[in-house]
Amino acid sequence: MELVFCLWLVLVSSQISVGTHRHGKPDWFGNAQRDLYESANRNLNTNKAKNVILFIGDGMGISTVTAARILRGQLKGQLGEENLLEFEKFPHVGLSKVYSSDRQTPDSGATATALLCGVKTNSQLVGLDDSAVVGNCTSQFGAEINCMNDWFEEQGRSMGIVTNTKITHATPAAGYAHAASRLWEGDVQMHGVTGGCKDIAHQLIYNNTNIQVLFGGGRQYFIRNRQKDPQYGDAYISFQRQDDLDLIEIWGRDKKWRRYTPQYAWNKQQFDAIDPDLTDFALGLFNPQHMQYELERDAGPNGEPSLAEMTDKAIRILSHNARGYFLMVEGGRIDHGHHNNTAKRALHETLAFEDAVKKALELTNSSETLIVVTADHSHVFNIGGNSYRGNNILGTVNPIAPEELPVDGNAWTTLSYGNGPGYDWGFRKDPKSIDTTHNDYRQVSAVPLLYETHGGEDVPVYATGPMAHLFDGVHEQHYIAHAMAYAACVGINRQHCNRGPNTPVFTPMTK
Repeated sequence: MELVFCLWLVLVSSQISVGTHRHGKPDWFGNAQRDLYESANRNLNTNKAKNVILFIGDGMGISTVTAARILRGQLKGQLGEENLLEFEKFPHVGLSKVYSSDRQTPDSGATATALLCGVKTNSQLVGLDDSAVVGNCTSQFGAEINCMNDWFEEQGRSMGIVTNTKITHATPAAGYAHAASRLWEGDVQMHGVTGGCKDIAHQLIYNNTNIQVLFGGGRQYFIRNRQKDPQYGDAYISFQRQDDLDLIEIWGRDKKWRRYTPQYAWNKQQFDAIDPDLTDFALGLFNPQHMQYELERDAGPNGEPSLAEMTDKAIRILSHNARGYFLMVEGGRIDHGHHNNTAKRALHETLAFEDAVKKALELTNSSETLIVVTADHSHVFNIGGNSYRGNNILGTVNPIAPEELPVDGNAWTTLSYGNGPGYDWGFRKDPKSIDTTHNDYRQVSAVPLLYETHGGEDVPVYATGPMAHLFDGVHEQHYIAHAMAYAACVGINRQHCNRGPNTPVFTPMTK
């Protein structure tokens, strides 16, 4: 039957390619038939996942993926719309419902807790269930939950975290910390907080000693306030630790005491010098705050590694463990670009995120590594107008029909926001008189806010590798953690793999 279908496809494709290419137009019919054949003949991979890599594009909703897809194509000299990002080629795609326990539109603390720990929770919480009260230290005791890192550690597998935000920011923090406020990143944020809670940076170093790779920003929360930052001196001293702890030194001392080989880096030169084959644990803190946007990233010796470079090195280090690993990679600055209504930054961050996914695909084997790409939430980011194919995605709508001309007579950009700082007070400026492709250009917003908000619609989930078909369909966001655990036979789903390493068996669990 498969041979018959294949021969039919070749016949149909050859027939239409003559007709549809006569005028140099795309082979729409043939392209669809080839896509259909690939879908119809796709085999399910039911292996046990030795490794799991979760890519979280912070704020990477469907409109962001679409715009980034077009931008990538246009940067390659194409019209753009026909392009596909690397993760859009994954065989299994679904949707994730992102609301939190208490909010229709969530924050990254709640969404990351769902993705990494398997339960929905209240916005602003990290690593806690929704019995905890935001900002109430004592309420977090008893509300702590185990997450992917815990489940993998139980089986002697390795763990790693890569982000271009602060390593203590909401998304990475949810996987290792338990805090009634995502804002408790360093001890300076906990002045006046009583009840014995520790800040997120403190928890990372003291309570998570077996996470083998930690790459990101947020250096200010790990060094004493009486020592100068190696790059910025006293610029961030007010955010540095008040408790006189040097968490970087403590991290290294712990690893050496346990007879491991640790490597610490704060710049690109030191990062490049880390030999994965000679490294057991790696800590990289490349900025006191968030790492730089990709568009402005300093790639020199005193600069910062890219998200793809950090992903590459993390995988090579974690791969030492024959039992496997869990790696979370966050493209966190997509979110920040959108919050500032600077679409170009957000889209280039999405492309840097895609580069990291591509690197992971190059370094892993789909027979044993499950890769899941998703967003924690979206943004109120829109693509509109009736532009011609290939119109610059960062430019103005072209053409504009007379009946579509705004009442002020000015053009408008293809990209816009529902709210945020891009609001034009008074008379709207004609974007044709402005360089809308500049890094700092803010797309117009409909409602004036200092900071653009998240969006509440479903976000995409892309999966490839063992048990990737579990991510097909529309699911609650916290389902993703359960599906990853099931594929890897960890945590609550460990006993379901009792028929051999490659045949997970499902028995519903009620708690």
